[in-house]
Amino acid sequence: MAHKKGQGSTRNGRDSNPQYRGVKKYAGELVRGGTIIVRQVGAHFHPGENAGRGRDHTIYARVDGTVRFHVRNKRRLISIDPLPAEG
Repeated sequence: MAHKKGQGSTRNGRDSNPQYRGVKKYAGELVRGGTIIVRQVGAHFHPGENAGRGRDHTIYARVDGTVRFHVRNKRRLISIDPLPAEG
């Protein structure tokens, strides 16, 4: 038997978990308040009306409504159009 470990084993063992980034909800989809719309690195998309940005730049819905992607001043914005009030 070998009295030393094989070299391959000491160089392995570094595998990180996936980040699951990307667009989670698309334009026209109904969302509830708190729903994550985009997970991103940096500010690729910016929050518009009724949307917020988390500490890690995640864009999320602040109110129930439909998702809308649009551009204003060369910025890609994500807004939430609120559902009409019932009554």
